[in-house]
Amino acid sequence: MTAVPACRPFGALAAAALPLVAMACLLFPAGSRAQELVADISDHLIAISTDFTGAEVVLFGAVDGAGDVVIVVRGPSQDLVVRRKERTAGIWVNRTSMSFADVPSFYSVAASRPLAAVADDRLLERHGIGLRHLRLTPVDAEDATATEVATFRRALIRAKQLEGTYATDVGEVSFLGDRLFRTRLTFPANVPTGQYIVSVYLIRDGAVVSAQTTPLVVSKIGLGADIFTYAQRQSAAYGVLAILIAVAAGWLGSLLFRRS
Repeated sequence: MTAVPACRPFGALAAAALPLVAMACLLFPAGSRAQELVADISDHLIAISTDFTGAEVVLFGAVDGAGDVVIVVRGPSQDLVVRRKERTAGIWVNRTSMSFADVPSFYSVAASRPLAAVADDRLLERHGIGLRHLRLTPVDAEDATATEVATFRRALIRAKQLEGTYATDVGEVSFLGDRLFRTRLTFPANVPTGQYIVSVYLIRDGAVVSAQTTPLVVSKIGLGADIFTYAQRQSAAYGVLAILIAVAAGWLGSLLFRRS
């Protein structure tokens, strides 16, 4: 996450904060009942093209009164199988496995303070805030012990972190004054496609006093999207076509090398 530099020129800082100031004036007019929390993101669509190398989306908003802001980004759910390898006769083979249902394909958290200082474990567990409290449900694991479930759970999170789809650290939510806040949501080049849910919580005195969810869509566009769609809908034809292209490329390559 990229924080706003403290030495940023006043004019540039004012320009960046102008949308937030306008939002605050609209949301908190004098003499009317103010909303506790309102937030939005700078772009509701992340378009993945052939030269996509990752993206950043700015989330901004305003609060009425004191409190901490926590932001959770969840990608579309998927079912995953975690396998554990063991050494048998000098060869590493898959020996045991555990399936998990409704696993977020992407997960990140940002907060205005460390999560431990924002709320207790019960509240974080209730809302699935933080990797420690992320709900990962094992399937057909009635005979598994709590230790085994915890081991496979840690392995799943570690694998997601290694591929870059689970954030390893909690991002920072910066306040501009007492009411306006912002943060940057970062998405890697291999971000999964689908509909994301961005949840924003206002936590005060250890309780969630307001919450808001905002959708975010990650989608392929252009030639890459056409190829992906064709491969999904016509998998057999796509496989045959890929083989033919590979054979043709090999034949042309052999001709070029023969002439040279």
